[in-house]
Amino acid sequence: MKKCDVMTQVEQKLKEIYGQEYKEEYATAFRSFIERWEAKQWRKNEPLSEKNVYLITYGDSIFEKGKPTLETLHRFLKEQVGDIITDIHLLPMFPYTSDDGFAVTDYRKIHPKLGDWEQIEAMAADYRLMFDFVANHISKSSEWFQRYLADDPKYEHYFIPKDPSFDTSNVIRPRTTPLFHEYQGIHRVKTAWTTFSEDQVDLNFRHFPVLLEMTDILLEYAHKHGASIRLDAIGFIWKESGTSCMHLPQTHAIIQLWRLLLDYFQPNTNIITETNVPHDENIRYFGNGTNEAHMVYQFSLPPLVLYTFTVHHSRKLTEWAKTIDKVSDSATYFNFLASHDGIGMRPTEGILTEEEKQLLVDKVLQNGGKVSYKTDTDGSQSVYELNINYFDALINKGVDVTEQQQVQKMLAAHAILLSVIGVPAIYYHSLLGSRNDYKGLEQSGIPRRINREKLEYNQIVRELQTNSRRRAIFHGLKRMIAIRRTQSAFSPYAPQQVIELGDHVFAVKRTNEQTGDSIYFVVNVTPTEVAVDLGASGEDLWTGEKINKSLRLLPYQFVWVKEKLS
Repeated sequence: MKKCDVMTQVEQKLKEIYGQEYKEEYATAFRSFIERWEAKQWRKNEPLSEKNVYLITYGDSIFEKGKPTLETLHRFLKEQVGDIITDIHLLPMFPYTSDDGFAVTDYRKIHPKLGDWEQIEAMAADYRLMFDFVANHISKSSEWFQRYLADDPKYEHYFIPKDPSFDTSNVIRPRTTPLFHEYQGIHRVKTAWTTFSEDQVDLNFRHFPVLLEMTDILLEYAHKHGASIRLDAIGFIWKESGTSCMHLPQTHAIIQLWRLLLDYFQPNTNIITETNVPHDENIRYFGNGTNEAHMVYQFSLPPLVLYTFTVHHSRKLTEWAKTIDKVSDSATYFNFLASHDGIGMRPTEGILTEEEKQLLVDKVLQNGGKVSYKTDTDGSQSVYELNINYFDALINKGVDVTEQQQVQKMLAAHAILLSVIGVPAIYYHSLLGSRNDYKGLEQSGIPRRINREKLEYNQIVRELQTNSRRRAIFHGLKRMIAIRRTQSAFSPYAPQQVIELGDHVFAVKRTNEQTGDSIYFVVNVTPTEVAVDLGASGEDLWTGEKINKSLRLLPYQFVWVKEKLS
C-alpha cells in the first residue's frame, strides 16, 4: 500500500472517530507520526496456519528465586513444552498496582520482577509473542494520572471527570463498583470515570493526543516483537452521553485505524479483540472481515463446552456451532476454554436459559468455585463470570469419580477446542493439569485468583513427572497438538460443517478447500459408551485405527478421522 493511500484512509478514519470535532491538524499530526515510524526497520511476520497454537500465561507464572521470571518461563517453555506451542500470550508484563497486571503504571516498561525488553527479545527468538494492550484504562498511580491530579495542562483532558450533563443511565458495567471515583488533587478533589475499579482510570480517547499516544504505544509493541496484540476491554474505550458506552462506532473506527497502520507497517501482525459480551455483539469486531480484528475471542465456547459436558448432551453446542463459520481469509476466531479470567456468562445470553445458567452456577459452587456479578442498567445484579479452574469445573461429582475419567473429560473438552474453526489458545493451568488454588483465593479474597497460581520451576517440573494427573493431561495435550499441527484441514480459515449424529456426541467436519483434506471430529460427551454411524471411512489420527463408517466411542472418547479419498 502506498503512503498516500494510507494517509487518505487514516484521514477518513479520523473523521469517523471525531465527527464534527475533527480538525485538519489531526491528519497533519498523523502524517508526521507515520513518517517517524517509516524510518524504523520492520520485520516480516508469517500468516497464521494450522501450526499456530497459543499458550496464555503471565510472565511470572513460573518462577525461580533470584531470576527474572521471563527468563525462567522461557527456559521452561524450551525444555518442557518445546515447539508444539508457537505463540506465547504474555498477560500484562508492565509495572502495575492491582488486578494482576491490568492496572498499568507505565505502558513502555517491563515489570522489573519479570525482567526487561532484553528477555522479551530472547523469547521472541524461539516463539511468536502476543502482548496485552490495556488500552481502556491506566493505574491511578501512573505518571499520567498523577499529573492530571497536579493540574498539569498536558494531562488535563487525558481522563473523564464526572459531568452532570452527561447521561450515564444506560451505561453497561462489568462491575458493581461506582462508575466515578473521587481523588485528592494538588489543589482540589477531582473525579474520573472508572469502568473497572477505583485504581483503574479510563482514558479519554475523545482527546486527540490520547489517541495519538496510544497508537504510538501499539506500534511500539508491534515493533518490539508483538506478533499479536490483544486489545483488553476494548469495547469500553469511547463514551457518548445517553448510550451504553459500549461498542460505539468510534470504538470500531479506532480499531480499524490501528489495523490499517499495522497492515501498512508490519503485515500479519494480529489484532485480537477481547469483548466478553453476547456473541452477536462480539463478532461485530470483525468489521467487514478484512478491516478490523484479525481474531475475536470466542467467548461462547468455554461456557457451552462446560454446559455440554455437565448435562452430557450436545444439542446446545451443536445448534450454536452451526452459526459459526469462515469469516474471511484474514479473520478468524481466537478459541479458548480457560484464561486468567473466569468463565464469562454474558456470552451465553440468548443461548442458555436462566435455568441452564443457574445449573452451571450451582455446579461451580459445589465444585469449590466462586461466582462474580455485574450491575445491570436497572440497578439489579446478574451473573458475570464463574471463577474456577476448568478441570474442576468439568467434574460431575458422583459420575466422574476416577482420575482417569476426569483426565479423559479434560482432554475431550480440549479436543473440541482444537477441532473447531479458529486458532486454539490453551491456558497454562490447563496445559499443566492444575486444580483450584484455594490458598491464592483465600489469601487475596479475589475470586479470579483461584485460577492464577504461580508455580515454582523445579516443583512443577518434578510434578509433571510424578503427579499422574498433571503428567497425563500435559502429555495428552502435547500429543493432541502435535497431531493437529500436521493437518491442513485445521487451518484457521478452513470452513467447518457441523454434523448431527445425535445428542450424545458433538461432531464437525473440517475441510481445507485448497488442499482438499478433510477431517471428521467426533467426541462422546457422555460417561457411557455410544455407537455412531459416521457415514465416512478413514483413519483415526489419534489411535491409528481404520474407521469404516460406524464406530463405538468410549466415555469422553474423541476421534479425528481423516477422510479416505477415493
